[in-house]
Amino acid sequence: MSLTRRDFASRSAVTGAGVALAGTVGALATAPNALAASDTAADDTDDTDDTDGADLDGSDGTGAQRHSGVGYGPLVPDPEGILALPAGFTYTILTYSGRTRLESGEFTPGKHDGTAAFPGPRGTTLLVNNHELKGPRANWPHPVPLTEGLVYDPAASGGCTVVEVRPDGRVAEWVGIAGTSTNCAGGSTPWGTWLTCEENSDRAGVNGMTKDHGYVFEVDPCDRRANRDPKPLKFFGRYDHEAVVIDPKRGHAYLTEDASGPNGLFYRWTPPKGFTYGPRRFRSLADDAGVLQAPKCYDSGGRFVDDLSRATRIGTVYGVDWIDVPDRDARTVAVRKQFDEITRARKLEGMWWGDGGAYIVSSYARAESPGAAHDGQVWFYDPKRRTLTLKVLLGVNPDPSADGALDGPDNITVSPYGGIVLAEDGEGVQHLFGATDSGRTYPIARNDLNIGTEEEPEYSEFAGVTFSPDGKTLYANIQTPGILLAITGPWKRHKR
Repeated sequence: MSLTRRDFASRSAVTGAGVALAGTVGALATAPNALAASDTAADDTDDTDDTDGADLDGSDGTGAQRHSGVGYGPLVPDPEGILALPAGFTYTILTYSGRTRLESGEFTPGKHDGTAAFPGPRGTTLLVNNHELKGPRANWPHPVPLTEGLVYDPAASGGCTVVEVRPDGRVAEWVGIAGTSTNCAGGSTPWGTWLTCEENSDRAGVNGMTKDHGYVFEVDPCDRRANRDPKPLKFFGRYDHEAVVIDPKRGHAYLTEDASGPNGLFYRWTPPKGFTYGPRRFRSLADDAGVLQAPKCYDSGGRFVDDLSRATRIGTVYGVDWIDVPDRDARTVAVRKQFDEITRARKLEGMWWGDGGAYIVSSYARAESPGAAHDGQVWFYDPKRRTLTLKVLLGVNPDPSADGALDGPDNITVSPYGGIVLAEDGEGVQHLFGATDSGRTYPIARNDLNIGTEEEPEYSEFAGVTFSPDGKTLYANIQTPGILLAITGPWKRHKR
């Protein structure tokens, strides 16, 4: 049933869409777990609504990180030059592109990206690790090996590997899928598989490709035979996919698109009536199965919202209608260009299912967006209320080279210790950082691996942030050169 503008305006009046200020951040009174982007000092009573980034980046204006009872304290520089962590935390390198090897003897592929962790047999943890390798295989020193039976397009360089971490610390790695392109994020399923997403929609004949790209593929970390003869899940649409989550109660899939010209969309896929989820069940569906839709949002006054950059305050709530995609395989026109009125956002990136809904990241907005510039948003889609609520807003970072500032969130996970954890993909210094339920941010790690020069340092983005099934280990990737890390330490539950 469509949620009309009048319905949303009426509902907002009943539930109260006003903003209540808490410290330096606005938290929606009717939205528990609202997050914000400031590590607020305990004695900070400034109720101003800062939108220029000066108080929205977790720093005190000097680049020094502030800590007031949240987080784990200041980051300690790594003598090995890899990963700065708080005191008491340690890391282990599990895979390193060009150094560690697969079971078959080839080197670990490069460009690590989205990752999920699954419980494996005999106490092991199985990690499915995307490799965001685009274009012909000759472009990369370590593409995903073309393992027999696991190849979609032999011309493509991407795919994903499965990393088995054993209780004694030993690591094994093998190919989960090969011959796909630009495997960026993805998402785990309630039945224990991984949906890997191609953030590239080259047609056959473009960039040397022999098959069409821009699809989602399913990888089973526990059953290697299930991954043979890869099949694109075309019913999810052909576009520059970023991430996907599954609603375990209603059966919908939600997907993000990282694209511009115009800005990308996020989508909802409704399965056909009577469809039963489970391993390999997607393979039984036709290419046009179910319904793929994109959102059309309205504010509390019933006005159409063309882009999520219009929101400038934490706690902003939009109602959502869903509009059918005319041609999901984009035979002649890109999916995102097939609409007259639709709600867009720049750099729609990571997603994670938690708290009964989908957390959705928009990394930044600049001149290509019609609203206000920002350096990161996290939205929460509530499928029951059919609303989007702005949970995190990062102001524009005035000095990305200074440690302490935060910008460009990308991959996301919900923490078993409360709040969320985000992987930074911005300018300058790169962090893993957390945000508590009441709105305070704190650093967890900093990438100390300089891939530039001493005069012009450069640090790769973080990606693939995810916790182990038992919550004791945080896994994350440094995308370039491609390093998968396991972080352990004195995790603690964060208060509101």
